[in-house]
Amino acid sequence: MKQSAQGAELARQHTLGGIYAFAAYLLWGFLPLYFLLLAPTGPWELVAWRILLSLVFCVLLLAVTRTWSRLGAIFRQPRILGLTALAGGLIYINWQVFIIGALTGHVIETSLGYFINPIATVLLAVLVLRERLRLTQWIAIGIAALAVLVIIVGYGSFPWIALTLAASFSVYGLVKKRVGPVVDAVSGLTLESMWLIPVAGVILIVVNATTGITMGTSGGLHALWLSLVGVVTAVPLLFFAAGARRASLTVIGLLQFIAPILQFITGAWILQEPMPFERWIGFGLVWVALTILTVDSIVHARRTRAS
Repeated sequence: MKQSAQGAELARQHTLGGIYAFAAYLLWGFLPLYFLLLAPTGPWELVAWRILLSLVFCVLLLAVTRTWSRLGAIFRQPRILGLTALAGGLIYINWQVFIIGALTGHVIETSLGYFINPIATVLLAVLVLRERLRLTQWIAIGIAALAVLVIIVGYGSFPWIALTLAASFSVYGLVKKRVGPVVDAVSGLTLESMWLIPVAGVILIVVNATTGITMGTSGGLHALWLSLVGVVTAVPLLFFAAGARRASLTVIGLLQFIAPILQFITGAWILQEPMPFERWIGFGLVWVALTILTVDSIVHARRTRAS
């Protein structure tokens, strides 16, 4: 009876984890539309407010949950503290490039970056962690590389937004894996935002001296939407952290495609961004690579459980 109750609770936690992860990816998928609502705020000013207001939101969360001790424990570990600074730099690059893409008519390319991200993560495992890949994983990487080549040659432009997003987020994921259970989601985002305060300050000074700061100058509704950017940043991250602790890696791996699919739909059908034949071929190759990678992961996970 006791084992049955434990099994039921475990199943409930797995289901709850899937719901949390689904909510996180759903919110991330609609981020481009939210950022477009914030016009006339430009990408540089928007990232600065995202940093500052994320920190404010996280500090409030720490105060409400009374988890300052977790944050204090990290300050007593110089190596972990340094890794949070590195994570902050990587997430800044990711945020900045993503928002530039979203506000300059490249939402489809941002989706390509997050489609490529799982493949970049696998490649990173080889280059950094010295892991040995299975044949199917190498095939997926080869097809993805061919897809990027097709986009460059056929479409006539280098997909720097997509590749920068994939590279920065995959390395960010590696750093977060290294800090592991020592750094919880709220403390991690608090520290990452804290390290970026000087960057945000410099950006706001430059923006104020050039185009002018839009916060408070474009109406009350605009100021309200802009003031919520910290919440919009932190909530999906907290949902994801809650989901990752409960759901299996296979479930998380499958759900991670929700965000780029929604971004692709937003760019192609809602915002009517150009999607010429060459780009369809490139995306098609990426989707084939992801299908191979996903099937391989599911089969490998089942074999591992069986053994």
